[in-house]
Amino acid sequence: MLQSFFHYGIHFIVPIIVAFVFYNSKWKIVSIILLSAILIDLDHVLASPIFDANRCSINFHPLHSYYAIGLYLLLLIPKKTRIIAIGLCIHILADQVDCLFM
Repeated sequence: MLQSFFHYGIHFIVPIIVAFVFYNSKWKIVSIILLSAILIDLDHVLASPIFDANRCSINFHPLHSYYAIGLYLLLLIPKKTRIIAIGLCIHILADQVDCLFM
């Protein structure tokens, strides 16, 4: 229960808070962009089974690999990619916190 609270809280509440605090004038569109980072979970369809509650996503799925995480961190540098990169990093943080419960 606590694991789900933290995992989904970081996935869905933190992006809205970040958008409102740091992008106040355009927080709605930034929230949508940040929340869209959940699309990297599409790589779960490559796994068998697709969902396993006892599996850590970090470095298991291609878009959750250390190489991908390094790319997400690099995408924080250019201003044009920063918002989506923040969303991707928040997503990875949520999955990392989820892994701590295993």
